[in-house]
Amino acid sequence: MKRTGRIVAFFLVVLLIGTTIGTTTNSIAKDIPLGLDLQGGFEILYEVEPLNEGQEVNDQMLNAVVESLYQRVDILGVNEPQIDIEGDDRIRVQLAGVSDQNEAREILSTTAELSFRGVNDKLYFDGSQLVEGSAMQDFSESNQPIVTLETKSDFENSDYENFQDVTREISQKPAGENLLVIWLDYEEGDSFEEELEKPEEDQKFISAPRVSQVITGNDVMIEGQFTIEEAQQLADILNAGSLPANLNEVYSVAVGAQFGEQAFDKTLFAGMLGIVLIFLYMIAYYRFPGLIATITLSAYIYLILLVFYLINGVLTLPGIAALVLGVGMAVDANIITYERLKEELKAGKTLRSAFKAGNKRSLGTILDANITTILAAIVLFIFGTSSVKGFATMLIISILLSFITAVFGSRLLLGLWVKSKALNKKPKWFGVKPNEIQDIEKGEEVKPHFLGKTFDFVQHRKKFFAISLALLVVGGLFLSIVGLNLGIDFKAGSRVQVLSDQEVTQEEVQSHFDELGFSPQQIILAGDDNEIGMARFDRTLSQEEIGELNNYFEEEYGNQPNVSTVSPQVAEELVMNAIYAVMFASIGIIIYVTFRFELISGVTAIIALLHDAFFILALFSIFQFEFSIIIIAAILTIVGYSINDTIVTFDRIRENLRLEKRVKSFKSLAAIVNKSLMQTLARSFNTVITVVFAALMLFIFGAQAITYFSFALIVGLIAGTYSSLFLAAQLWLVWRGRTVESNPVDYTKKKPSGGPQV
Repeated sequence: MKRTGRIVAFFLVVLLIGTTIGTTTNSIAKDIPLGLDLQGGFEILYEVEPLNEGQEVNDQMLNAVVESLYQRVDILGVNEPQIDIEGDDRIRVQLAGVSDQNEAREILSTTAELSFRGVNDKLYFDGSQLVEGSAMQDFSESNQPIVTLETKSDFENSDYENFQDVTREISQKPAGENLLVIWLDYEEGDSFEEELEKPEEDQKFISAPRVSQVITGNDVMIEGQFTIEEAQQLADILNAGSLPANLNEVYSVAVGAQFGEQAFDKTLFAGMLGIVLIFLYMIAYYRFPGLIATITLSAYIYLILLVFYLINGVLTLPGIAALVLGVGMAVDANIITYERLKEELKAGKTLRSAFKAGNKRSLGTILDANITTILAAIVLFIFGTSSVKGFATMLIISILLSFITAVFGSRLLLGLWVKSKALNKKPKWFGVKPNEIQDIEKGEEVKPHFLGKTFDFVQHRKKFFAISLALLVVGGLFLSIVGLNLGIDFKAGSRVQVLSDQEVTQEEVQSHFDELGFSPQQIILAGDDNEIGMARFDRTLSQEEIGELNNYFEEEYGNQPNVSTVSPQVAEELVMNAIYAVMFASIGIIIYVTFRFELISGVTAIIALLHDAFFILALFSIFQFEFSIIIIAAILTIVGYSINDTIVTFDRIRENLRLEKRVKSFKSLAAIVNKSLMQTLARSFNTVITVVFAALMLFIFGAQAITYFSFALIVGLIAGTYSSLFLAAQLWLVWRGRTVESNPVDYTKKKPSGGPQV
């Protein structure tokens, strides 16, 4: 009865999980807000500067600017805008789903300081004398769009008592001088006479109505060559109030709606394909435990979406990539456990004993592997830009939830079958052949192998060192001679991506920029059918130039382009943040690995990680792929994954040393290291192949924006596996082996003096 009850409980739990996922996923997913890279919009980093000399930027001013910006965003009707103060003098604005980016940028950055002056630029009164919220769009007697305002009855801190007093003075001036010039954002040095000489569309003042008689009321009418939309926009800006400071744009990313939609569809498809491949591989290799893994992985994906929904997280393109890669991390925890389970079964233990021992021995390894990856993700969050922070947030959530689902969920479901005894004497259900099982009573030892073969990694360590050294020299030559193709994140400048419905050529894209009078430094093509033209500028484009580009290409191709700008100041900061991120991640990992093992282990692990990072840099130099801030995120992600592999190896070396108890020679130490490498080889291969599935699908089918990111992940994953097997453990062996004969290590002690320690 107990046997049947546990099996029934299993199916009830699976049914509950499936029903919950099936009935609530759509509603949860629909309510998760999409980032600007998935639905279009823009992100701008403003540097706040005082309006007047002698003022200083303080918390009060920054908060006032933020409040004013929120009022202006309300005009646009944007859902869930994000406006954050950064540092001492910066404000970051993120608006997703904006339909007219030009209008939005103008509304945000226009100071909106209205002033009423004479033809000689004498100030009569300013916006402080207007009734708040009185601006409205109306029509003149000739049915032309206008803006009407209401002034206060009594002017405060002014040489004039009221609006009537002002019009009395102006109306008495000679013809041609009896004009009330209305300025928006008048700057010192501006001149009405000089502006009159310019074409009407380039004049800075709004209008200059003639005042021929005294106006007794408080109503002001602003006439100009307005469209209805322009008049309404001016009224909205005036009602939102003037900004208490100047905003200088130092960094911006704008994504056209069509780009966002395409990126979302392609990356979602690539992610789903990668996940399906991981599921199929797990079932094919691990059989029944692999099926259990697909159930818990499905629950893991659902929980990620649920948590993101509960914390009101914004899903971005890198966030989807982190979710898919997180599946690989969750798979790794399952693989570690299942490999230990298979080893115990091959040793001749009963299923229940093997299950218990496999879970116990794998827990510490899984914990170590996850903590080191979280360290890298935390560093990413601290030093990354907004998109990188989104990636790091998703990665941290993924790691925490993968630990819960893989460790507790998988063990719960598989444990129900193990305890039911329904799978006793069915090793094939676990991917174990009957002829591989040893007789535990005869003391037969399981000889580790991979695909039926054994390898002597240690014997060829010098060859591996030579290969790595040769590749490092080649990579170093490319980096020193050719260098990296640094993106605008690190060099400053602007990047414009135009999207066509059909294939474009470099000549065609160049001709469009020539027509506009722009001179790109470089133009390359991208996309599945070369439908994307990417132009690079070595200067930051102004807001007016960006608006001109948006209007032109929307008319030409029906899509607004993606435009990114980075000022030299921000580029320098991003470079320093990238250096700090890699440095602090490395220090954190050294400290943790030293604490869990020993200093030698930490140092050799970091050497292996730097080796992996260098390969990514070298290949980016060889192929001249653009190296941007998101590649730093890829490198630190690889640092996390690679250290996992190394820790699993060190953990197995430590376990085998304890079993050996006392190591007296280099040969004995080498044999233990090689045995440990063979025992963890299947885990290393299966982990990298499953994560590569995900990264490869993102590389082939994902959005162009994460193509190079995915490439860096693929290279780093392969390099990380190589360094764990052929570099980290081998370097530790050489280092530790120098003293083992003169100072044999007794591993029966609780805290041995050498080797990977407790």
